[in-house]
Amino acid sequence: MTNTPIRSIAIVGGGTAGWMTAVSLAKFFKSLVRIRLIESDQIGIIGVGEATIPPIMHFIRAAGIDENDLIRKTKSTFKLGIEFKDWTRIGHSYMHPFGQTGFDLGPVAFSAYWLKAFRAGNASRLEEHSLEATAAYAGKFMRPVQAANSPVEKITYALHFDASLFARYLRTIAEAGGVVRTEGKVKAVSLQSENGFIRALTLESGEEVEADLFIDCSGFRGLLIEGALQTGYEHWNHWLPCDRAAAMPCERTGPLSSYTRVTAKAAGWQWRIPLQHRIGNGYVYSSGFLSDTLAQDELVSSIEGKALAEPLKLQFATGRRKRFWNKNCVAIGLSSGFLEPLESTSIHFIQRGIALLLSYFPDRNFASADVDRYNKTIAAEYERVRDFLVLHYSMTERNDSEIWRYCRNVDKPDSLKEKIDLFRSHGRLLREDNELFPMQSWLYVFVGQNIMPESDDPLAAILDPAQVADNLANIRSVIRQCAQAMPTHEEFIRQNCSASA
Repeated sequence: MTNTPIRSIAIVGGGTAGWMTAVSLAKFFKSLVRIRLIESDQIGIIGVGEATIPPIMHFIRAAGIDENDLIRKTKSTFKLGIEFKDWTRIGHSYMHPFGQTGFDLGPVAFSAYWLKAFRAGNASRLEEHSLEATAAYAGKFMRPVQAANSPVEKITYALHFDASLFARYLRTIAEAGGVVRTEGKVKAVSLQSENGFIRALTLESGEEVEADLFIDCSGFRGLLIEGALQTGYEHWNHWLPCDRAAAMPCERTGPLSSYTRVTAKAAGWQWRIPLQHRIGNGYVYSSGFLSDTLAQDELVSSIEGKALAEPLKLQFATGRRKRFWNKNCVAIGLSSGFLEPLESTSIHFIQRGIALLLSYFPDRNFASADVDRYNKTIAAEYERVRDFLVLHYSMTERNDSEIWRYCRNVDKPDSLKEKIDLFRSHGRLLREDNELFPMQSWLYVFVGQNIMPESDDPLAAILDPAQVADNLANIRSVIRQCAQAMPTHEEFIRQNCSASA
């Protein structure tokens, strides 16, 4: 087959998805491919505070971005995990931290021997065996440093940032790398008559933009992937019923926390994301159980500081496109699908979409094998994250409002049922094909929501209970000492990357 390399790429939409894509493609292709991004200042982006997970740090480093400079200019803070408040039951909280928890003893996983000891009443809370969780509760933070056999060598973190500022920061990098930005709106999309591929975009100015490959970063609208190509959407609202959000910033009133907090409410949940200059707040809820007016009123009444803007109302449909890559169009970001931000996965899906596109980057023949593998891989990742979110909703003790009663009774996906059954039998944790969330993440949610195995892992019986007790005590002692030696989150930012510097 004749070699027909891609010569031009058109990205429709800016925001986090568009500019992350532009930065990545420009860095990869240098000047070998013409890259053009079309966006309109008249179409706002969702610029509320954004929480991320550790893979974002790989993107930042791969893009050659100076981390401290990014944090200063986007007024970011560091994130060590997520606290779930009132989630299992009202008055209860647990942490889902990043990083490593404990260590294995020979062939016996930490989770196996900790669960055995905990079920027997001989172990402390799971979070006490995690440096990230302990530091988060204490308001501490530091980056990893060289210290042999110490948990401070492997501190794992992510960022909270202002999404609008992050997009602007990336735009500067992309344009310096040769990406051409065009201000304007797409008025029409024309298709090739012979195969249905996208031929060109017509802008409101009358200009026609042709390209070999089109990237749809137009958000929920899916201007190309759905509007032009009618790809179809798979809805998951029967598992994840929240379909609205109200978001608003407020002033900071206390110490700068180093974790995201989510608080379960009567019809959904509320987020709290700390930034250097403000706190981002939002109420994610189901319109089937709460009106927009009452949701906004509840959000306004619950924020901790003076409001800095009126509530912004958002609507979404939980699920995914039936195909993320259709013909010569790839959907990245919200145009590809949406899983509510409970575990901060939105930006990760942008990142994965970009990485997989580069792994299966096409020529102008658009080989079906590449396209099919891309779609299969992204679909599997969406489904596994979906299962993790459904676990949060369907396995709580809350029975105090309609949404929680609904979620407790919903029929779970078979893939999630298997993971629950394996854990309930002997505390076994299943991770398939390097799925996003590691076994530790599943352990924290299972234990945090009081889901415990009926029997111990048989392998745990080979360990001497006294040895286990000594090991657990040693882990906790080392974790406490490391956390005590760390600076506070605010001190670290002030010394390294303060937005006011």
